[in-house]
Amino acid sequence: MPANGNRPLKLQFGLINHEGRYLTAEAFGFKVNASAPSLKKKQIWTLEQDSQDTQLVYLRSHLGRYLASDKDGKVTCESDGHNSDCRFLIVAQSDGRWALQSEQHLRFFGGSRDYLSCFAQVITDAELWAVHLALHPQANLLSVARKRYAHLSMEDGEIAVDMNIPWGVAALLTLVYLDGKYCLKTCDSRFLSNDGKLLTQSGRATAYMLELKCGKLAFKDCEGKYLSPMGPTGTLRSGRCSKPGKDELFDLEESHPQVVLMAANGRYVSIRQGVSLAANQENETDMETFQMEIDKETKKCTFRTSQGNYWDLVAHGGIQSSATEVSANTMFSVEWLGHKVALKANNGKYICTKKNGQLMAISDSIGEDEQLTLKLINRPMLILRGENGFICHHKNSNTLDGSRSVYDIFTLQFSNGAYHIKGVDGRFWYVNSAGLVCSDGEAPEDFALELVEHRRLAIRGKNGKYLRGDQGGTLKGDGLCLSSSALWEY
Repeated sequence: MPANGNRPLKLQFGLINHEGRYLTAEAFGFKVNASAPSLKKKQIWTLEQDSQDTQLVYLRSHLGRYLASDKDGKVTCESDGHNSDCRFLIVAQSDGRWALQSEQHLRFFGGSRDYLSCFAQVITDAELWAVHLALHPQANLLSVARKRYAHLSMEDGEIAVDMNIPWGVAALLTLVYLDGKYCLKTCDSRFLSNDGKLLTQSGRATAYMLELKCGKLAFKDCEGKYLSPMGPTGTLRSGRCSKPGKDELFDLEESHPQVVLMAANGRYVSIRQGVSLAANQENETDMETFQMEIDKETKKCTFRTSQGNYWDLVAHGGIQSSATEVSANTMFSVEWLGHKVALKANNGKYICTKKNGQLMAISDSIGEDEQLTLKLINRPMLILRGENGFICHHKNSNTLDGSRSVYDIFTLQFSNGAYHIKGVDGRFWYVNSAGLVCSDGEAPEDFALELVEHRRLAIRGKNGKYLRGDQGGTLKGDGLCLSSSALWEY
């Protein structure tokens, strides 16, 4: 496993038939159809591979049930385990679409609307499915062969695949879905062309078809060649191969939040001086940047350094960046205090900044020396997905919709512990007097970000209330508590 310690993201996607409709698992009666015009919760499928045979796959619906076909071609989605009728083979086509063949009965799955079956003996247009990834589009890209991560190399004007740990904003890539194909977008909003150059506009040369091989991804360009890392720095561009081998395979991994922390003395917390953490630096570098990894169950957090070590509570309340494994003493509780945070160590004490800048977990209560300003550095482009879909502009008004299948990319700007959120047109988010979140502000308004859960954040307006999606999908700034409608994947 690479030094980042991440698992590849589970591949989740929508399947689009020849009429442009998505395969849907209905909650009632475990029925399936292909009627939906867009990708939402009911249209998301998870690919599970057979442990023995990597060509065999199982398709799990949002209800945790598996797609199955019997000998007569009848399709259901109510099996709660891997039985033989649930085994499918993916037969990839040259245009990137998939045919799904029942491994047991050797027939192909297809159809339209409510008339789906798995009885076709040959593949026609009706048995072909386009694949729309349903993962959050921002991730880290790992080369399977090189075991290195891709990142924007500003000085060389390329994406290089030579990073041991995906560190800083340069390692964040956005997969942009356009007409059945994908573009790779860098953190400075440029697109990767198949010749390795970075372009400001997307076009034919920046569009790739996603192919799946042994659970890994390959990117096929408009000439039928595949992206791979080339040369000593691993420049990402299309090679000569028209079949993907190990060099052409990639994993998508979750991009954890990376932060810098400023203490009450106006200095950044750093590991520059050795293993003991101290707030004594004026500049932000990799030495002052820490990766927050939030535990799904306890919601406690570890802080990881660019060298791969964890913050660790040691004797007498000392905090050192010396741990190589996660333990109870590397876990910290984060308390969100508006534009500041306080960190509580495993000894039940709050971390405070001593006069010499040293960090010690010795305080029983929160005063000025226990407060830190936390700044998220690796999401300058913000894409937010809630329980019902992505946040996107409303077409005909200045409000925002939190239940869309397409997303807008917003700009996140840090301002003294708070954040300003800006739309594509350069105008700012604000909460109006009716409690609606609007996106046409001339002046920036302060929002607080709280990284409260694994992969999910909450946003508070200046009224102290949470931003949430209401029943109709409209984004409102009136949430009184941290409900599921106020949590956003980012």
